[in-house]
Amino acid sequence: MIQLFKRNTIFGLLACAGMLTACSDSNESSDNSNLGPLTPATDHFGKAVGNFSAEEWFPGGELGTTEKASYSAITPAAEQAGMEEDFNTGEDLFEHLYTFDVAPRKGLGPAWVRNSCIACHPSYGHGKRQTEYRANTIGNGYLLVIYHPDTNGYITEVTGMPQTQAMSPFKAPIDENQISIDWKDVTAMESGLPMKFPDGESYSLIYPEVTIPQSAFNTDPKPTNYQVRLESTIGVYGTGLLDAIDDEAIEEQWRKESQYVELNPAMWDKAAGKFKAAAYYSAPYNDTGKHHGDHGPLKKFTYAMTRGSLQDGAGANAIWNITNVTRSDRHWLYTTTAWAKAQSEDNEVIQYIKEHGASTASILHPYYADGTDEGIRQRVYEVLNTPSVAYKDTFEKYLLNDAYYGGKEEMSDKQYYQFMVWHRALAVPAARNLGDSDVQRGKELFTQMGCAQCHRPSWKTGADNMWVDASTKAYAASIGKSASLMLPRYANQTIWPYTDMVQHRLFMKNDIRTGWCRTTPLWARGLSRQLTGADDRLHDCRARTVIEAIMWHGYSKESDAYRATEKFYNLPKADRDAVVKFIESI
Repeated sequence: MIQLFKRNTIFGLLACAGMLTACSDSNESSDNSNLGPLTPATDHFGKAVGNFSAEEWFPGGELGTTEKASYSAITPAAEQAGMEEDFNTGEDLFEHLYTFDVAPRKGLGPAWVRNSCIACHPSYGHGKRQTEYRANTIGNGYLLVIYHPDTNGYITEVTGMPQTQAMSPFKAPIDENQISIDWKDVTAMESGLPMKFPDGESYSLIYPEVTIPQSAFNTDPKPTNYQVRLESTIGVYGTGLLDAIDDEAIEEQWRKESQYVELNPAMWDKAAGKFKAAAYYSAPYNDTGKHHGDHGPLKKFTYAMTRGSLQDGAGANAIWNITNVTRSDRHWLYTTTAWAKAQSEDNEVIQYIKEHGASTASILHPYYADGTDEGIRQRVYEVLNTPSVAYKDTFEKYLLNDAYYGGKEEMSDKQYYQFMVWHRALAVPAARNLGDSDVQRGKELFTQMGCAQCHRPSWKTGADNMWVDASTKAYAASIGKSASLMLPRYANQTIWPYTDMVQHRLFMKNDIRTGWCRTTPLWARGLSRQLTGADDRLHDCRARTVIEAIMWHGYSKESDAYRATEKFYNLPKADRDAVVKFIESI
């Protein structure tokens, strides 16, 4: 394994938040605040040391680990397969702004969530905590979660990924100027744990209250009986490796844990000891045969485990609905009927289109129809209502054949394939500081306290006979290749993501919608401040430090992690610091 990596790689200084980050002289440094770039040239790098095996230096395995202090590096597997050019093109699609009319990043209209992918994933990492909601703030990884509290179901008046931006003359589905994020202090733990450790060191916890008044919704009807939560993006690196874990292995992990904790009944059939049909993507595997009878791969991505596999995962979905970029398998706009109705009834919208939409060179031409008020109203409703079954063919009928669009989808099958090469080929940075005695002590305590029961350290990937999406299949067919062989693969790799891929409940104040949240991988999170300028944690960035993240696990005695948190609370300061240093090193 070790020969895959150059032992004396020279790393450039990383610029972060306008300042140069200094290199640490040694991985043995006990200074948590300055891990510095990776320095694998130390004598013990890649070797068993203390209670760490040689493999643990390479959390992404032989094929998925990079020595670079970066969340954006390509995996050895993709390099060996000669995919660098496609990887770089996919990276470009991720990193740069989308516009209305400039290829290859054409999209946005008529409404959108963000104008680039990297805006939500600063340096490919976790989003940053925000005090106000502004779509164009780089680092704002927040998605608004607007739902009915009595059912936990999303409201239908706006899209599931709510949009706060729109092209003129349309009004954004939600006026973001009316969104309020108010950060509240926790004054007492519901579990009774004091907010001061036994040795006298105190900690503090905060949580967001988010409000959106009904007046902010430019929809007809406007929503009623709703609440709002925030969910922030997590790092996109290493997701291809998680996708390579066999569904059966994840199911076995759920079966094992179901003996001790309650699992999400929407996903798990406790009596039968297996996943329910709702836990699987509906389309069966294609190139490699059906995997689980008549259904497709397990949903394993997002906090709510709503997307799977990676080829139909969070990123594959987001490249369409966040920037509203149409492609061959998404031949419609990401909108709602309530927004379409409101815009078609807005006289300012109609008159603006009447004045500016006559020319075929105008982006508004598809909405112009015959130029009459009634004709424009009907066309606006039809075009903006494309998610409706009645108007599914609207993109092709009114947009794709319009002179402005030139008969092409906004993202080609080849571009989407290159985006997925990039997504599946993002490497995990190597571990750091494993020779440090404090880090070794932290690992020992992490296991003793029971943290590793949910943050399962390692997995063995399977054959990685991946499910392949329709767009990639179409592109593969056009060049006469097998789609399943065109993406990076990670078969039979021992990886160290520190997640059990199971949903748990922590019962936090103003908790995540439904309360169920998949255990977030811990690998390489210790590089976040160095690479992104922040290390905010948990689903809504409420934890500003590792200590705060841990203590939120013990906010309630009902939490699946309360006992582990209680044990951490009672550790002496040196041991608490060792646990933090371990978490920041893996």
